[in-house]
Amino acid sequence: MTDTKPAAPTRLVAGAEVPAPGRWQLDPGHTETAFIGRHFMLTKVRGRFTGVTGTIVVAEEPGESTVEVTIDMASVTSGSQARDDHLRSPDFFDVARHPTAIFSGRAAGWQGTRGLLAGQLTIRGISRPVTLAAGYLGHVADPWGGQRAVFTAEGTLNREDWGLTWNMPIDGGLLVSRDIRIEIEAEAVLQP
Repeated sequence: MTDTKPAAPTRLVAGAEVPAPGRWQLDPGHTETAFIGRHFMLTKVRGRFTGVTGTIVVAEEPGESTVEVTIDMASVTSGSQARDDHLRSPDFFDVARHPTAIFSGRAAGWQGTRGLLAGQLTIRGISRPVTLAAGYLGHVADPWGGQRAVFTAEGTLNREDWGLTWNMPIDGGLLVSRDIRIEIEAEAVLQP
């Protein structure tokens, strides 16, 4: 009988602790894809998608890692049922015809625990390049025997690049900002 020891969930690369190579599955209950826009060009309006699934494949060389994420666009929640219904409508996400958004990306310019995540974001059937600042925040062994890594990514997008052009002119600007801030906190579980 041989005693095999499981592989370590982290390793050192150029002096920085990073996740072990392998497939890390997003935990939807502990992953948040949030957005922040401005109403009347002043007030921050925050929302998030609760239906997020995906995989991060950490490569031997961290700068070659990839990510694939699917967002259930009907899972949008912003604290207002009327606003959420409007976001799901053809004016915005048109979830009846385009139920999911997809992001497919790869690490770029990775140094230590920080780098960029560059890829394609598809919303409403329109794909555009996106680059987000990304980072690895750390690792924890969960109480159920799993190994979890926590990642973050953020950036600003112009929603009109994806055909999300609904708006109303107001004195001095627009009702809804074109620029939308994206903030992602992702917990991922190492797969056997």
